[in-house]
Amino acid sequence: MNYTPTYLEDLARVQKVIPNLAQLKGGRILITGATGLICSSIADFLLNLNDTMNLGLVVYITARNKEKAVDRFGELLDRDDAVFVEYDALSDIDWNYELDYIIHGASPANPALYATKPVETMLANIIGINNILKYAREHNVKRVLFVSSSEVYGKKDSSKPYGEKEYGYVDLLNPRACYPSAKRACETLCASYGAEYDVDSVIVRLGHVYGPTAVRQDTRASSQFFYDVLDGHDIVMKSAGLQMRSYTYVVDCVSAILSVLINGKKGDSYNVSCASSVVSIRDLAETIAKKSGKHVIFEHPSEAELRGYNMMDNSSLTSDKIEGLGWSGCFNLEDGVLHTIKILKGE
Repeated sequence: MNYTPTYLEDLARVQKVIPNLAQLKGGRILITGATGLICSSIADFLLNLNDTMNLGLVVYITARNKEKAVDRFGELLDRDDAVFVEYDALSDIDWNYELDYIIHGASPANPALYATKPVETMLANIIGINNILKYAREHNVKRVLFVSSSEVYGKKDSSKPYGEKEYGYVDLLNPRACYPSAKRACETLCASYGAEYDVDSVIVRLGHVYGPTAVRQDTRASSQFFYDVLDGHDIVMKSAGLQMRSYTYVVDCVSAILSVLINGKKGDSYNVSCASSVVSIRDLAETIAKKSGKHVIFEHPSEAELRGYNMMDNSSLTSDKIEGLGWSGCFNLEDGVLHTIKILKGE
């Protein structure tokens, strides 16, 4: 990760939009999926809070092996306030930490895997959240935050953004439904642990998140677009790109997640969306191309690529509910795209 001045300034900038941030003081926070696009930035933000606000947090950073964590975080793992924890979503939890919060973001989030490994995609989601909720119950964890997806909403005819109570159609016999179906089941499991065992959980439903913490192996279109231009290539689109999406710069996503962790209502769900960045896939591609002096060209997708595509033509999200907590996004689409390019280039 390029810890450039721009990235560190972005982490500091969003502190002001997280209501009651100081309530985390002295907290012990475990993050699953901590080497991924979103949760790695959460770990960066929390460690940066200790540097800038002296909150005295202990951040437990999980990964399937330490080499992967070292590759992402480097010398940050040597800090006294960072603890590496070996974790696999498909395995039983064998550690015994006293924790205040768990942010559960571990999940296959790669469209290529949805097409080729639908069984593993479903099991990693459902087994993973069950083990986390069970641990929270047995160890009196204050709150679990589950990172869900806009894909839980399914397809609908309207082009209007989805509110938290609007659900559409998912073709259960399409293997590509492995991801939205698993996320739906996980959300119900959170609600069930709350009803039966009084485990406190909240849910964030993310749209499409982009930023400099995405790795080259990430096959999501928004991630590949940036690496295309970084390598000096034009952006190749495999569709007309008319699908509407809620795009969120990763640092805004971090502040939204922590706003819900601290201020969200027990058992409730919250869309994460910036109203200024609800655009089509083509709009995103053209913005990235414009900021990097490249062009957008079009090709036909392969059969394998088609099998991994999101089934929703419209997955835009409302933002009223999370804004009601006092949160707001700091970065519009052009700023987020520009910052991503600058950070990936190492400025």
